[in-house]
Amino acid sequence: MTFELTKDYLDTIQAAIDAEDDALLRTEMEELYPADISGILDELAPESAHYLLSLLDKTVGAEILANLDQSERTTLLKLFTSAEIAPFINQMDSDDAVDVLNQQPIQVREEVIGLLEDREQARFILDLLHYEDGVAGSLMQKELIRINVNLTVNACIEEIRQQAEDVENVYAVYVVDDVGKLLGLVSLKKIVLARKNAKIADIYDDDIVFVETYRPVDEVAEVMQKYDLDAIPVVNVQQRLLGRITIDDVVDVITEQAEEDIQVISGLSGEVEEDDNIWRRSKVQLPWLVAGAVGSLMAATVINGFQSELGKIAALAAFIPIIGSTGGNVGIQTSSLILQSLADTSGLSTTLGRRLLRTLMVAVINGLVVGLIAGTYTFIIGEPRLFFVVATSLLAVVLLASFMGTVTPLLLNKVGINPAVASGPFITTANDLIGIGVYFMIAQWLLAEV
Repeated sequence: MTFELTKDYLDTIQAAIDAEDDALLRTEMEELYPADISGILDELAPESAHYLLSLLDKTVGAEILANLDQSERTTLLKLFTSAEIAPFINQMDSDDAVDVLNQQPIQVREEVIGLLEDREQARFILDLLHYEDGVAGSLMQKELIRINVNLTVNACIEEIRQQAEDVENVYAVYVVDDVGKLLGLVSLKKIVLARKNAKIADIYDDDIVFVETYRPVDEVAEVMQKYDLDAIPVVNVQQRLLGRITIDDVVDVITEQAEEDIQVISGLSGEVEEDDNIWRRSKVQLPWLVAGAVGSLMAATVINGFQSELGKIAALAAFIPIIGSTGGNVGIQTSSLILQSLADTSGLSTTLGRRLLRTLMVAVINGLVVGLIAGTYTFIIGEPRLFFVVATSLLAVVLLASFMGTVTPLLLNKVGINPAVASGPFITTANDLIGIGVYFMIAQWLLAEV
């Protein structure tokens, strides 16, 4: 049955914490999955969350800490001593342990590593700490099953039994030579079906996909997605097997990237959640709002410069909103398609000339249809003389917005800037300004005799 966190249940847990009713708390938590307990900790004050987490089994607590939101975890662990953190780290996969420790002060990090009972875990953590964020080495875990190519199936099974104690999920058995170089993998099915005295060298598969430690994490995610992998081995430049990256970590990367892109496109300058404090939410939203306001004021200045045209035909003002919104919408749609194409690293990239030609053809069709619809409306409101002004302006705006939506992300990507920043409020404001200017210049030209 799916657990649903209610205010009444949360009040019950808080009351038990206040009363230090450890028996009730342990009983309640035993009925829940770690993910459900994480939801409870998110809603509790840090001091109450600290008390509750301290009561839990260390294995459960480790899983909870590994999956807590980064900011929530950092706040919570400030209340723990190094001696209290170490037992949780002991129970984590090495990659999760490094994620947690990287958020701690250097002193706490070193104290925790020194307190670890599992010295192999300590060695794994030290190996992983030197990798920079954003590369495969920072995402991998050291726990895996490796088998020497010269072993028999029977000896391999014994090795698996010994090594599997420290490996949470066994996706494959990796085959290495005497110096640890990755040769391939062998499935558990093949091991089970093979004769006991058969050699691993005779049954392993040398057609294996792997990544080097320096590969960007988004590239790792693309490779795993492309080949539908549950795990992928990580090697150094000598192709010696160092660790593996599992699908759950890749899903986290994809989710984080999607959230970042959504926030940038939405005009947020940093990570923010609905329950963040007022100042943080305001600080994250303000930069793009100010930029949008400045852009709108510039557009107002453009409109003010064409007061004489508005004085002659007041109906011109009625079409300003559609000019601005159409340009913004077309720009966002086009840039979104370009961003998708930039994310495709298949090597079959389209040339700039072909992109512009396709964009131009689509823009002409869309501009003609939208222009005719809006032009027809001029007859309905009794201003047929504006037909060519509105229709031509919308066609021009669609063409210009499509061009900007295509070129801007490509240029930003070329100079090494995240092209996602070309979307959202930025491109909308730019197209508002250009669109309104084009509209009034066409009006001034076509209505010169009026």
